[in-house]
Amino acid sequence: MLGAVTAVPSLIPSDERTRLDRWRDSLLADPRRTRVWRWLAHTLITLFAFVLRLVNVGDPHALVFDETYYVKDSWSQWLLGFPSEWPGGADERFVAGETDFFTGVGSYVVHPPLGRFFIGAGMALFGADSATGWRIAAVVFGTGIVLLVYLFAKTLTGSLVFASVASGLMAIDGLGIVLSRVALLDVFLTFFIVLALWFVALDRRAALSRWAARAPGETTWGPVFWNRPWLLAAGAAAGAATAVKWSGLYVIAGIGVYVVIEDALARRRAGIAQWPMDAARQGLVSFVLLVPVAVVVYLASWAGWLFTDGGYDRHVLDASPATGFWSWVPLPLQNLWAYHQSMYAFHVGLSTPHSYASPAWQWPMMIRPTSMYWHQDDFGVNGCQLPGGCTEAVSSIDNPLLWWAGIAASVYLLVRFVMLRDGRHGLVLLGLAATYVPWLLYPERTIFQFYTVAMVPFLVLALTFALRDLARGPRSMTRAAGQAWVVVFLAVCVLLSAFWYPVWTGLPVPYEFWRLHNWLPTWI
Repeated sequence: MLGAVTAVPSLIPSDERTRLDRWRDSLLADPRRTRVWRWLAHTLITLFAFVLRLVNVGDPHALVFDETYYVKDSWSQWLLGFPSEWPGGADERFVAGETDFFTGVGSYVVHPPLGRFFIGAGMALFGADSATGWRIAAVVFGTGIVLLVYLFAKTLTGSLVFASVASGLMAIDGLGIVLSRVALLDVFLTFFIVLALWFVALDRRAALSRWAARAPGETTWGPVFWNRPWLLAAGAAAGAATAVKWSGLYVIAGIGVYVVIEDALARRRAGIAQWPMDAARQGLVSFVLLVPVAVVVYLASWAGWLFTDGGYDRHVLDASPATGFWSWVPLPLQNLWAYHQSMYAFHVGLSTPHSYASPAWQWPMMIRPTSMYWHQDDFGVNGCQLPGGCTEAVSSIDNPLLWWAGIAASVYLLVRFVMLRDGRHGLVLLGLAATYVPWLLYPERTIFQFYTVAMVPFLVLALTFALRDLARGPRSMTRAAGQAWVVVFLAVCVLLSAFWYPVWTGLPVPYEFWRLHNWLPTWI
């Protein structure tokens, strides 16, 4: 049952007792001990994830990949309220510690401001001249994703073990680690997407409770529920995701479809005679709860641009404002709309060749991960203590076993959803669909494999569902064998993450050690 708060079911059912079952039951038999483990499990996993993301985060002290845009833009936006242009040679001067030589002229940026706001806040706290300051916000939000995966999984299943496995896999995921250690926008986008869908899961749990408490009996029309604070919160979180990158719009649309379908099925199960039209009535209410708050949050993220005068295109329509029906729109919002039209044209027309570009059809196979940083030093240079020289790399290659198993598990979960129509499976699949399928519509656009960081939380949830079914013992094997395979799989995932960690974090390693990680020729 979704949302079972007090029960702590295992990955393994209670029909056939094993030594693991007895150990678990004795461990959780005392309610006080159960409460301790509830707090201890997610606390330890989150702290572990934080350490993996924080250690040595200031190295390399260089603008890695698209940090060349986001770091400088974030800092000027923090100081001025809008991103500013920088003169030539800005990267070298900025890395050297000179951080205040921006021109003050509005810079053309093609993503909303919220992600840059978080990066700028980290720089304000830890110093704009420090690579740790550039990246600390990503560390915090990347760690927050691990905690959200735990809470999301716990809400879906009520299981301490299920939530711990899912969040543990998220903690050691390579793409999650890499994007939590560079000052790009995708980690903030992922955080708010997972937050939004967790709120939807909480809304679903509350809805199930409402319908369970309702007296049975067939009626023509059912109640319309306005008191849905979690749906309101989901709208705010999805609006924040859109305020980081426009791909958050797909999440808002997906949530709307999911909520309407769930409401319709709930009314049919409750015996509402006119359940399709009744669901449409509720759908209008859900729209009012979901979308306006998302719009408000999105517009609020542009406050710095709206309430200052120097932003790019801030006064582009001042000489020729809209007339007729649209004349009632305040002029700053007309200018903002014109800016958005320019941003949209940029995004749909972006097809610049890039050596690490990867169209979305390649993503499931992980054909072309993104090399974000690569550097070599000879022995004795820049502190290199390895006789054959030092190689430093930051690559978005994921843990191969975790990634490919997650892709297979998502297909498995889709089949299970078709067979069982389980709304929990549907919510995980919604997260995958909203973060992957839209990119297939732009095969010519310049996009990258690391965008899949937004998919990873839902891949690990799908994988955990599959592992739970395996641990229960499918027909072809005993439960003990299924449990053994799960333990072996998790152990190999941990070992592979340990093997890949230096390549994810820019640690100095021998060149041949780095070469061992290039399993496919397209990974170089």
